[in-house]
Amino acid sequence: MPQLLIEAPIGISDHAKRKMMTEINSAIEAAYPIPDVRIWLREYSPENVAQDGRINAEPIKPLCFLEAPELSDLDVKRTMAEKVLAAIAVAYQGIANTDETLLLMNHYPLENAGWAGRLQSDNPEIVEVVAALNQ
Repeated sequence: MPQLLIEAPIGISDHAKRKMMTEINSAIEAAYPIPDVRIWLREYSPENVAQDGRINAEPIKPLCFLEAPELSDLDVKRTMAEKVLAAIAVAYQGIANTDETLLLMNHYPLENAGWAGRLQSDNPEIVEVVAALNQ
């Protein structure tokens, strides 16, 4: 159920997208052994992005949002973030300013996540996995 949204410039090849998505998926699955990891790529042309109020003033800095259950282990979060950011850096090399990619991690208690027709706090398998992640 973890979801990653990537806001980035247009211009990378299909091969680069596939490689990036595979590497990001692996990084998220290592941190969250929960099914249904999704990655959403939203691409923008430079004239549709303002940075510090200036349109097309510099290469776009990608922005990512991770929407996932709570995860308290900083080392696991750090490793996942490093792998996600590294995959984005490789894919967007020369196209975006990946030195300043921002990854915001929004973590939710299971009672604030509905999936597959029920709250995840009512799903014993997910409750068990998330409890083990946060011991």
